[in-house]
Formats: sequence, C-alpha cells, structure tokens
Amino acid sequence: MKGCIRLRMIDGEQEDKVWESAAKLRIGRQDTLEIVLNDGSVSRQHAEIYATSHGWRVKDLRSTNGTTLNGKRLGLADWPLNEHDIVKCGNVTFVVDFMDDGRQEASPNAAVEQLVVEATSSCKWEDALHGLAFDRNRCPRPGEQLLVLLRAGHHLGHIDDQKELLDLILNDAVSALDAQRGAIVLAEGPDDLLQLKALASAERSNASRPGFSQSLAQRSFSQGESILCRSVSDDPELAMARSIADGAMASVLCVLLRTPRRKLGVLHLDRGPFQRPFTRDDLHLADALAAQASAGIESSQLLQRQHELFLSTITILAQAIDLRDDYTGCHTARVTRFAEMLGRHMKIENSEVNWLRLGTPLHDIGKIGIDDAILRKPGPLTPEEYRTMQTHTVKGAEMLATLPELRPVIPIVRSHHERWDGCGYPDRLAGDTIPRLARIVSVADTFDAMTSDRPYRKGMPFEVAFAEIEKQSGRQFDPECAAAFLDLHDFIVREVNPSIVNFATMANNLMPVGSRSA
Repeated sequence: MKGCIRLRMIDGEQEDKVWESAAKLRIGRQDTLEIVLNDGSVSRQHAEIYATSHGWRVKDLRSTNGTTLNGKRLGLADWPLNEHDIVKCGNVTFVVDFMDDGRQEASPNAAVEQLVVEATSSCKWEDALHGLAFDRNRCPRPGEQLLVLLRAGHHLGHIDDQKELLDLILNDAVSALDAQRGAIVLAEGPDDLLQLKALASAERSNASRPGFSQSLAQRSFSQGESILCRSVSDDPELAMARSIADGAMASVLCVLLRTPRRKLGVLHLDRGPFQRPFTRDDLHLADALAAQASAGIESSQLLQRQHELFLSTITILAQAIDLRDDYTGCHTARVTRFAEMLGRHMKIENSEVNWLRLGTPLHDIGKIGIDDAILRKPGPLTPEEYRTMQTHTVKGAEMLATLPELRPVIPIVRSHHERWDGCGYPDRLAGDTIPRLARIVSVADTFDAMTSDRPYRKGMPFEVAFAEIEKQSGRQFDPECAAAFLDLHDFIVREVNPSIVNFATMANNLMPVGSRSA
C-alpha cells in the first residue's frame, strides 16, 4: 500500500470503520466527501487529509467546532501527519492506522511507533472529565465505577501528602479496572524525565516483577495520548520487551495524566495472561480517573514546591540567627536533625514531624532581639544577663504570633527551655503540661549545647552528654523523650556527619546543664 493512508474511527456510530486513500480523504456531512459523518458536531466540509511530496498532511476547512491533531486545535495552516496520530473532527475521533508517504526514512522512534495499539485517546482534559459520570456510550456509569471515581475525588480534597495521594489513587485504579499491577510515573526536571512514584499490585500479582513498561509510558507521555494495548502478544517486538515479559503483562493501559496547563506523567495498568484483555470501555474509565486525579496531583506538586520554598525561607532565618551568635555555628541545623530523628523514633504523627522540621530551626529566633553585648559575650553570663537571655523564648513566640501559618510551632519556640520538674522558663510548666514537641526539642537542644565548643570551654564527649541526658531524665527532661534519645545512641555516634556535628574528644570545665545554652 505504498503512498496510502488508512484512517480508523475510534468512537462514534461508525466505530472501527476504516477508510483508505492514496490521494485524499475529505471529512464532513456532505454526501460527496470520502468520509461522510452524520454528526451534528461536524461541519458540512470539516477537514481534509491529503498527500503531498513531503508526506501526508491534515487541514481544517474552517469548520465550526474545529479540528484537533493529538489534542491541539489546528489553525488555518495544514499540519504533517504520522502513524498513530489522533485526528478529531467535532466529537468524532480517528486514528491514523497506517501511513505510507512513499519515503523510506526510518523514524528514530520506530520501535515504539510500531507497537500494536488497539485504541488511543487524546481528548481534552475537560472532555475526559465527562467520563466521571458517563461511559463512552454516554450511558450513566455503573454504581461501583462511580463510587471509585467519587472516592478519588475525596482523596483530592482531604490528602496533602503526595505519596499518600498517589498510593490511594493507584490502589483505586488497580481495583476498579481489575488490573494485576499499576504504576504512576511523573515527569521531573527540565527534561521531563519519567520517574516512578508509586507501585501497586493486586493480591494475585507477584510484586517483585517489573511494574511498568518504560517504552509504552514514554510513548504515551511524548505523544500526549492514552494508549490501550489489548494484546501485547500480537506484536513480537513488544511481547519480547523485558519489562513486558518479566512482568507477565498480557494487556496494558497507559493513561496520560494531564491538566489544561501541562502533562504530568502516566498511569500504567496491566493485566496478566489469565485475565480478560482491557477494552475501550476500560480505557475510557481509566482516562476519566486520570483526568480527575491529575488535578489533585498538580495541586500536591504546587503545595510541595510552596512548602520547600517556605522551608528554605525558614532555613535562611535560622542561618541569620547562627551568624549573630559566634558559638552557635550550625547549631540550628544540628538541633533540627536531632529533633527530627527523635520524633520519628518516638513514632509521632507525620504532621508533627513536619512541624518539628519547620519549628526547630526557629527555636532560637527570639535571639534576634537580644543585645549583641549579651548574645556574643565570650564568657559566662551574669545572673542579670542570663535573665535577659531567657527572654528570647517569649520574644520569639511574639514574633511568630504575627504569622498565622506558623502558630503551630509557637509552643516549640516558647517552651523548649521548660523543665519536666517545673523549674524551667518562661512559664514554669511541668510534666505533660509542656507541649510534646517542645519536650523533644529540649533534649536535642541541650545535647547539642553540651557537645558544642564555646570560646571559654570545650564541648563534652558524646558519652558524657548521653550520661547527662540519662541523669536528667524525670528532672529536666521528659522520661519518654530521654529514653528514646538514648536508644538513638549508636545511630547518632555512627551516622551523624562529624563535619556537621562538632563533638569534642575531651571534656574540660564541664558546664552544668542549661547554664549557658539559653
């Protein structure tokens, strides 16, 4: 069929009907055209596909509802066509099943482009959303399918953590589409490289097998379309692909994750040789799920970037505090690391770990309001100077009170110098009345103060500092926090980077706990 093109309808009343030509295919409602469509969304003369010396091209004939090529609306110019391209006229969609333009040049992506694809979908995000309530035949969805889609919508509104969100979306997709395995890959970096972000397997599946086909996922993302490979065994090259063979994939869906603004990645689902192949209805359902899920994924990515920017701002503030105080170089970084390790070891909620990560770098922010003569004094403080230094807890809390987003970390800033026995400051809180996150930071802060060098003394060796933490359990420190910190002994000694944690090998002029760590 040299110099021939074959166009197949993939939706509408004449689904799977094929048209071939060696010269041109005109599309519209007019009876004299090569492809006559009885569809109100199609103009009398809608679009034309024709051969040129430079290959096959498509052109919109000033139709009312427009012509799209791979999801992009055509203007007045004509556009080149390739095999597997998707052409949509109004509400009717075609795929270029075969094309020979007489040229023998090999495509650099020939191995991918020759895959046996049963169906593709490149409808707009807004169109895909219609699939939430109706199947591809415009019939209301069955109850269990609608429930899955509604549950996916619930995830989007109630889950901020991206990993948790992706895992829930993927598990719902695997269940709803009876897949043996699923994967979500997202584009990252300036080159939009696809990175695996979530994997899910049905109970019958071997979770150790490969989770997705890189070539199929890349094609779906690059072409900007969702792909149904009904039977991979029909294509020898695809069937021999390592990920397909090792993963026992007999039928594959690669669904584009996208929003009106950009492509995000691919939802990859597969079925095994003993399951029925995926159908076009499955493709339509998966595409609807992907359209809804993509909005939540994009929002979570934006929130994550905002969070990272916010954390960077806090880090800069913490560094500003370190720069003002000669002896506290990297103090906030070390205390933050110790506090986060301790919180995780105590199995506190992830949300509390996040507040530790945000609040600990700011625990000494009130020192910005302490006079340099006191803050940078090279020797021990006088009682009056020490009382002034103690006000940094209240000053810091007052500063953060003006920022509603940071109010959850105020207890860390205000109360990290409270003591379990009630002899701390500024409020002389005792026992469980001290906020738990402040109790965690108290242990981390004191340990770093004991092991850090000062202009007038050397820091304690780690072993001496650990012994002091144990001694002060139930007096200065919450016994639970102290015990958990002692459990981390080997990890801290072995894993903490000595270039970050400054610990001395000898102890000179040991300082009573808390006498200068204000």
